[in-house]
Amino acid sequence: MSAAMSHAPTRAFNSLVTHGWNRLARAYDIPVVQRVAYRPPQDEIIAQLRQSDVRQIADVGCGTGILASRIQQDLKPDVVYGCDASVGMLRQAKARSSSVNWVNRRAEDLGLPDGAVDAVVSTHAFHFFDHPAALAEFHRILSLGGLLAIVLINPRHRFAQLLQPTSMQNVAYFPSPDAMRSLVEAAGFRITEQRAVRRPLPAPFVPDVLTVARRG
Repeated sequence: MSAAMSHAPTRAFNSLVTHGWNRLARAYDIPVVQRVAYRPPQDEIIAQLRQSDVRQIADVGCGTGILASRIQQDLKPDVVYGCDASVGMLRQAKARSSSVNWVNRRAEDLGLPDGAVDAVVSTHAFHFFDHPAALAEFHRILSLGGLLAIVLINPRHRFAQLLQPTSMQNVAYFPSPDAMRSLVEAAGFRITEQRAVRRPLPAPFVPDVLTVARRG
């Protein structure tokens, strides 16, 4: 895959964020961080994929490839794409598995053919994307009726949005659950489920939400 095209929409400081993750790639794999922060949402995604019996899957914002590798090992689909803008993250991912197709592209410009996959998943990365552009790209690469499953911190309290000034939104933005629904539906998807991620910790500590939809 070639490098992401510069004209695809993205957040103002996307290149700075990507550079930061290049440096943080090794720390991201610390077992306790993965077990506490990332394993529960990844379990949710695996369950959604298993129920849907999908065969071509793209994990967007795949980081060091833990979820994409689990998908390949546990579900054995026909093809798994692990997509990330960070070269450092993908360096770790490639060392983890040679069975996943690793793609160095941004979420807004994945470079896959139209209708290439029947599932797009993303865990704790969507806040860094340009939301409308990324959802439009997910819609493009998904087949008709394809599965979309996103886990993101979606703050439920109305005052939470006040903690996201414009300067922060240039780096990342965390929409409320209702705003998330509106974004996904505006991109041509039909919401089928939206609920808190099941965790051993109380929801206020990690208020992430699973949003599941189908391509219309």
